[in-house]
Amino acid sequence: MNDLLELKGRLESSKYKGPINYSIAKSKEVKSDDLIKLKKDLERLNEFWKDKTIIPGALVSVYYNRVIPKSSRLKGFFSIGSEPSNNYVRGVRFSDIKNKKHIITYYIDKKTLNKSIERINILIDIINNGFDGVINSENFSLIDKKETLLKKHNMVKSAFKKYVTDLIDIEKFDVYENGDIIDEVKSYITIFDTGINIVELMNRIGLKNTEYEVFSNDTIYVNNSSILFKIRQNASYLVSMAMTDFATYYQETENKIDTNINFLDMPLPTSEPTIGVIDTLFDENVYFSKWVDYTDCLNKDMPREAEDYVHGTEVSSIIVDGARTNTKWDDECGLFKVRHFGVAKAGVNNSYDIINQIKRIVKENKDIHVWNISLGSKFEISQNYISPEAAALDEIQYENNVIFVVAGTNKKNSKEIVRIGAPADSINSLVVNAVDKNGDKASYARKGKVLSFFVKPDVCAFGGDTNEYINVCTPTGLDIQRGTSFAAPWISRKLSYLIDKMNLSREIAKALIIDSAVGWNKTNKDEEYLGYGVVPTKISEVMLGQKDEIKFYIEGNANSYYTYTYNLPVPVVNEKFPFYAKAVLCYFPKCTRSQGVDYTNTELDLQFGRMGVKDIRSINRNTQGGELDRATNEATARELYRKWDNVKIVVDEIKDTKVPRKSFNSNLWGIKLTNKERLERDRGLKFGVVITLKEMFGKNRMQEFIDQCTMRNWIVNRVNIENRLDIYASAEEIIKFE
Repeated sequence: MNDLLELKGRLESSKYKGPINYSIAKSKEVKSDDLIKLKKDLERLNEFWKDKTIIPGALVSVYYNRVIPKSSRLKGFFSIGSEPSNNYVRGVRFSDIKNKKHIITYYIDKKTLNKSIERINILIDIINNGFDGVINSENFSLIDKKETLLKKHNMVKSAFKKYVTDLIDIEKFDVYENGDIIDEVKSYITIFDTGINIVELMNRIGLKNTEYEVFSNDTIYVNNSSILFKIRQNASYLVSMAMTDFATYYQETENKIDTNINFLDMPLPTSEPTIGVIDTLFDENVYFSKWVDYTDCLNKDMPREAEDYVHGTEVSSIIVDGARTNTKWDDECGLFKVRHFGVAKAGVNNSYDIINQIKRIVKENKDIHVWNISLGSKFEISQNYISPEAAALDEIQYENNVIFVVAGTNKKNSKEIVRIGAPADSINSLVVNAVDKNGDKASYARKGKVLSFFVKPDVCAFGGDTNEYINVCTPTGLDIQRGTSFAAPWISRKLSYLIDKMNLSREIAKALIIDSAVGWNKTNKDEEYLGYGVVPTKISEVMLGQKDEIKFYIEGNANSYYTYTYNLPVPVVNEKFPFYAKAVLCYFPKCTRSQGVDYTNTELDLQFGRMGVKDIRSINRNTQGGELDRATNEATARELYRKWDNVKIVVDEIKDTKVPRKSFNSNLWGIKLTNKERLERDRGLKFGVVITLKEMFGKNRMQEFIDQCTMRNWIVNRVNIENRLDIYASAEEIIKFE
């Protein structure tokens, strides 16, 4: 097999240079009659908010007729001075999950609401008197000739164009009153951001600060149904999200003991990497206990039952010694140490406490890069917003150099179709579902997607099923089990191997895992269950390329609008490229839960392919942001190019007919990342791209590629497994001074 290659070289960057272009598509039009209906909506909202005193401003929800891109949201209609309307967005959801349409909620002051009514009146008058009641693509350019009419209303041309294009896709304005508030005993209630401290806001509603717990600056945790009733009665319009506490955890126990494995030869730990485990309690009497640094994080007054020690012990047993107790599934990653934190009991838990524990634990254990969480909820995730548990994990990963591996959660009834449970809706985490010994989805597996768009679970691994179970160690001896809880540790082991032993970044490690699952030309019919696919058992199959493959990675920071290189030399034969190609991009963006379905703040669009005459000829025909941009529809861009997803995959379809690609007067390929922000610009974002070139006719062109890269000033390093292991071992040696 060929080594993985690291390419180091200069990545170019540039700012966005395109002008703001207001236009109307041929299929669109703005009628004064439609604006009259929108005006009535605004007038009704004005009356609604007149006597509301809990908040000083007004929450106005805009109902669109489609999935709306950021570029087509309100730019100025709700603006104050030069501040864009986008700054007032407080929540985003879909009105219909199947036929997706955006609902975007704004928080504006009441003067702005009145001003918007004045603006729409002016627009109606101008359209009636200057455009016979309709503005379309044909007469839109005539706006420049209507200066007299515009001056009559103190309206400049740019403002008129902006307001018209703002309103073109809007069905109605309304107040969004959340229907998710139910009288559950334990619930999270998220309030729209109105600039008022949440304790003060709850006080205005009539709640004492002893009746709830503050989870974050916009969310409270309620443990009383009467409190929920009071919120629903007094100010349901303030509720952005309402979710039941998802910490009801259950496990399947098979209780089939097998004593054929001898544990007496367990060595003592030395310099092995440490994986963090956050789970139920751990039994320190098991045979591998010297490999586990255990901390009981439960309240001292809380009773400990025997069943509380089972699940956590089982999970850690796979991470430490799973390769030896399940020889068929030996990943060749070796043994691992575990730092185990018992934060939960078997059964019902308080997720508010668990999340706070996780935040503290990660902060206090910065030497751990990979964390395994095999806890999950029996309740389904929402289709319109991320769970508080998942949002907390995403925030931790954005702020720290760590990655969570999260189990995809189980269902009890194999015939039911059940969506995954929290925290498996974490976008930054690597979420793992289970397959049986044949690589088919496990009978207990639950389905994604998340927010009807994000691919979750990400990947799958063997987790046992009725056709073959997985061996685990329990407090009472060896047992056999099945579940996503026992699939996740296999991926945790691989990630720790890549990050801690091979010294790869978490971005590259995650990309390699996903790349190995995608494979070549795999049409995954069960994407909602399998994600990108099944990760190979052996770590070598994750890291290395076949003899006819060139596998390399590039990483960097996307600090500008464009980050790119057009300097990748790919071997040419008879002026053509005899390669299939694949690229996997991973990054860990900042996420904003209050934005609902528009959860990820940063989009890194990936273009990868041959250099053409003007731009990259991306192998998936993605032209977004390039000179050949054809203004891709937002819904299409999300489906085809994974817009706003933090994982991007570009892969060739391998066909029986091998047709090399034409070279456009060079042997160069390129990568271009386009950085877009939904909200204000965040800091530069680190990314990792894993690229594989597969020679169509089975030839090994690795050295040819290395030589050409060197000639074009790339530094090329071989990521040789044996060498990296030697370096790791040397670095971990204890130096003794005489």
